[in-house]
Amino acid sequence: MCGICGEVRFDGSVTRADRIAAMRDTLEHRGPDDAGVFVSPDGRAGLGFRRLRIIDLNASANQPMSNEDGSVHVVFNGEIYNFRELRKQLESRGHTFRSRSDTEVIVHLYEDEGPSCVSRLDGMFAIAIWDTRRLSVVLARDRAGKKPLFYVKNASRLVFASEIKALFRDPELSIEVDPSAVPYVFMHGYVPCPGTLYRDVRQIEPGTVMSIASDGRAETSVYWQLDYPARAAPGRRVSRRDAARTVRELLTRAVERRLVSDVPLGAFLSGGVDSTIIVGLMSRLTGQAVKTFSIGFEGDDRYDETSYARLVADRFATEHTEFRVAPSSAVDLIDKLIWHHDGPFADASALPTFIVSELTRRHVTVVLNGDGADEVFAGYRRFQAALLSERIPGWASRLAETLLAQLPGNASERHPLTFARRFVAAARLPLAERMTRWSSVFYEDLEELCLPHLMSPNFDRLSYLGGQRERLERLTVLGKALSINYATYLLDDLLVKVDRCTMANSLEARSPFLDTALVEYVATLPDDMKIRGRQTKSILKEAFADLLPPQIVSRPKMGFGVPLGTWFRGPLREYLLDHLLNPSARYRTYLSAGTVRRVVDRHMDGHADSGLQLWTLLCFERWLQMLPSWTQQRGDVAAGRGTSLAQGET
Repeated sequence: MCGICGEVRFDGSVTRADRIAAMRDTLEHRGPDDAGVFVSPDGRAGLGFRRLRIIDLNASANQPMSNEDGSVHVVFNGEIYNFRELRKQLESRGHTFRSRSDTEVIVHLYEDEGPSCVSRLDGMFAIAIWDTRRLSVVLARDRAGKKPLFYVKNASRLVFASEIKALFRDPELSIEVDPSAVPYVFMHGYVPCPGTLYRDVRQIEPGTVMSIASDGRAETSVYWQLDYPARAAPGRRVSRRDAARTVRELLTRAVERRLVSDVPLGAFLSGGVDSTIIVGLMSRLTGQAVKTFSIGFEGDDRYDETSYARLVADRFATEHTEFRVAPSSAVDLIDKLIWHHDGPFADASALPTFIVSELTRRHVTVVLNGDGADEVFAGYRRFQAALLSERIPGWASRLAETLLAQLPGNASERHPLTFARRFVAAARLPLAERMTRWSSVFYEDLEELCLPHLMSPNFDRLSYLGGQRERLERLTVLGKALSINYATYLLDDLLVKVDRCTMANSLEARSPFLDTALVEYVATLPDDMKIRGRQTKSILKEAFADLLPPQIVSRPKMGFGVPLGTWFRGPLREYLLDHLLNPSARYRTYLSAGTVRRVVDRHMDGHADSGLQLWTLLCFERWLQMLPSWTQQRGDVAAGRGTSLAQGET
């Protein structure tokens, strides 16, 4: 697992190795073990690399890595899980390997097959390949989008990096806030891919290869897309018994592949169904005590799952380590989280994810997790809500909304009344709008929050679906909901959070539930194998009934939330008010101070639980305060000063 960066010149000017190194070293947290720079002899291209050693710890596996004649150079972030099979095929064709790394497989596979070779790779990856023969660069990203890759392209050159902060080190780039992206932060909690919060900074999309020629012409091709059953063909015809057996075989194989490592390995354990299955499989496959790590919260027991994690740890006799998060940790980490996410990030579960990653790294270098199971097997409550809302007549939802409005308010985001109100408020909307509203931070009040110059007259709340809209129409209701969630929330929230928080601590995270073969198979299964009555992830629970303790199967889904509501009314109150009610707050350039005040007051008065909204506003304000020090780095590099901005430093 690593950090990559580089540039390619189209205008005849020369790439400077010191500037590549400055970008590269901003990514040191992603790869503290080794560093490398390559600049092509003609100066057209440069590649930078920071390495976290996982497979083949020798110097022969360092990057940038070339083929025998130096005509192809690769930098690569991630893991290729089928590299052993590919290596055998390449050796049979006459290729000679000098390392045991998965990177060298990419080098030789590209020699044989060109950019299309990416479709043969099974794993998580962001790749950059400089081809001296064709004078072209290839950028590619894995199918789910687990590994990030950002770029800026203009008439004179292309610059790319694993994280946007590396681009801030380039003195030729003028990276500025894109005001049109701000409303999306407050609707989704992030800017949907391929956009970002910064003008001209884009993302390579998942399942995509981009080839850029020496004159700057770019060709983009999609090599993978996840398909769900159409309404006319409601899913693979298979018995539940056979489906459960296949799910078990595929997930077992996925875990087995992810146990390949030359450094210590463990697992995150929440005490939910998904992480329990992963730990159970690891225990059986290795025959050893698995190192497991879990985290809980102080101040609100409704958010603490550590008792369930201990139950699972006892069941599989793991070497279990447990951590607890106090409110003070939130204040200490806000700036670090913003820095590592390159801007505001609304998912407050990044707090415990960062902390558990930091403490886990003291014990292991690689960790498996249960991420992706809810996306693949329909585990979220909103999937059930999508199906239920299709069956409720309009008059019934209007009546329910009227009745619920007359009941006393509840200031807990986890209270059933809160869920019920949120459900009926969107029940009459078309499905895509319904899903968007259920998962939004601000929705109907977005125009009230954002100042008029941010909101175009044709602002489209569904623009993030892009070209999906037409394809969604042919799917079942659950298929639509799963497809939207897989391509948006999974990509832009869950995977971003896990990548940034683990890599901030030089920890590699692997997600067996996002294995390509498993994801493709489960997508084709009928909807009732995912949600059956009131049971979510039905076929998964059947497939691993012997591994799951009854208390884990029957427990209500808690989710990896944070007690923000409680904290903001208690120990974090003054910190919040100092930032959001300050007359000189920087957010006032973008947001209505009166609306922010009303959100704060409703929360503090107990009329609503606005914890998520307040967290998003707070992170936005802190980001604006930190941004000037980030942009200063360009001047430092241009002047030849080798700065190293500390995480969260302002």
